[in-house]
Amino acid sequence: MAIEITDANFKDLVLNSDKPVMLDFWAEWCGPCRMVGPFVEELSKEYDGKAVVGKVDVDNNPAVSMEFGIRNIPTILFFKDGKIVDKQVGAVPKSVLEGKLKGQL
Repeated sequence: MAIEITDANFKDLVLNSDKPVMLDFWAEWCGPCRMVGPFVEELSKEYDGKAVVGKVDVDNNPAVSMEFGIRNIPTILFFKDGKIVDKQVGAVPKSVLEGKLKGQL
């Protein structure tokens, strides 16, 4: 299951991670987010131990969302060594997300 990332745990779980991180910025009311959500969950299981896969609810975590200028959701950011290395905005097939995640391993 994807890890819930919050304003409070963001630094520890994302910036200080020794593994690549895929972070899905989403909201409950967002239709395209619900399309991407199952792919994020599947990737969290498939890459368990190899990468951190998390979700940020933008309505409940405004600080992290504002810090990265999230204006459209879903937005998926890919981090390596605490820095953004890739980004995907909008709903895409699982294969696109997996390709970007694999590129960070």
